[in-house]
Amino acid sequence: MNCSSESLRLYAVTDRRWLRPGERLADAVARAIDGGATFVQLREKGMAHGEFLAEAREIGALCKARGIPFVINDDIGVATESGADGVHVGQHDMEAGAVREKIGPGKILGVSAQTVEQALLAERRGADYLGVGAVFPTGSKDDADAVSRETLAAICAAVKIPVIAIGGITLGNLPTLAGTGIRGVAVISAIFAQPDIRAASAALAAAARRAF
Repeated sequence: MNCSSESLRLYAVTDRRWLRPGERLADAVARAIDGGATFVQLREKGMAHGEFLAEAREIGALCKARGIPFVINDDIGVATESGADGVHVGQHDMEAGAVREKIGPGKILGVSAQTVEQALLAERRGADYLGVGAVFPTGSKDDADAVSRETLAAICAAVKIPVIAIGGITLGNLPTLAGTGIRGVAVISAIFAQPDIRAASAALAAAARRAF
């Protein structure tokens, strides 16, 4: 599966904490894609391996059927066993070059970065795209460091691979990221915490198309 700039425009990161009683994560992801999500990252912290793997296979099959790139956050084992399109790692996870060696050249590798130096190193070590943030205050990640608009723009100017912004992005503040050089936005609660996931995704997708 390709990792094009167009596929990164509205990057949905899952968070099962927002599921309603009786709701399945795969159903929430399907509604996000129906609305306009162009990329999906499955993010699970603390889930048992077998349960995580089963979920990855189910959502991966859904994304494949819809033609949407699908990556796993951090867990290379689950990414490999489930047949996911790739993996996304942070600065405190396995080093990007080591991840590339494990997953091979044909898989997508996303890397989080907060500085120009981190971004350039990730690019050299085989990253296909960068996730930069947190660009706004966020409650989805307790350890998220703030990244200024100036740093975001500097990272975009320094690397040749696509950059997406993440962290506290909403329908209201998304347009303010126009002109930074990013190719898209990664969102969690702006999709999955909303009462109508499909409508929220559609509104964000339209705003992203206008901005980037």
